Amino acid sequence: MKFTYYGHSCFSVVAGGKTLLFDPFITPNELAKAIDVDGIQADYIFVSHGHFDHITDVLRIAGKTGAKVLGNWELYDWFNKNGLKNTHPINPGGQLTFDFGTVKCFTAIHSSSLPDGSYGGVACGFAFQTIDGNFYYSGDTGLTLDMKLIADWAKLDFAIFPVGDGLTMGVVDAIKASRLVGVSKVVGVHYDTFGYIKIDHLKSVESFKKADMTLHLLDIGSVTEL
Repeated sequence: MKFTYYGHSCFSVVAGGKTLLFDPFITPNELAKAIDVDGIQADYIFVSHGHFDHITDVLRIAGKTGAKVLGNWELYDWFNKNGLKNTHPINPGGQLTFDFGTVKCFTAIHSSSLPDGSYGGVACGFAFQTIDGNFYYSGDTGLTLDMKLIADWAKLDFAIFPVGDGLTMGVVDAIKASRLVGVSKVVGVHYDTFGYIKIDHLKSVESFKKADMTLHLLDIGSVTEL
């Protein structure tokens, strides 16, 4: 599967012939200033929760691409009130099948509020089964034993976890999460964007290596096959 990293927790995966985009936060991110937000393609946009660093560019990208936007009920309602029409709600436990494959929503351990201060509903993660492979994006979360449920639902090829610590899991817990969901290949997100989530790249990669796992810390704008 083709994986493109746009910085922070924003990335896309091409799977089942469709481009799935996650948590668009590009225009305010100084580290992603080389990214042309209006050139980003998307058929679907998945939003894990309502914090500004995951939602800022949803309306702009969805407006240009016509992508279907998915998130929990509160996000769905907020998107609709802000002018989006191609939307679909999905709450933890919910499973939907689209033309790219099947997505199931899992709970994440994190807070959530929308840019206007309103309640953002429960934070979520998403797991995918597609003809090209299976993967899981946890969203912003702490380590939780509920992650065992993901391994019961699908045999994963890789997972995307936050590794910046402080507001989410750090590297140590991300390794534990990898074991719970049954992967050895991980893409790290939610690090370096702000001073309080900066990480030591070499030390982080080495920690995963010692656990017989691979941590990918990708350059912003880079494309790789996973």
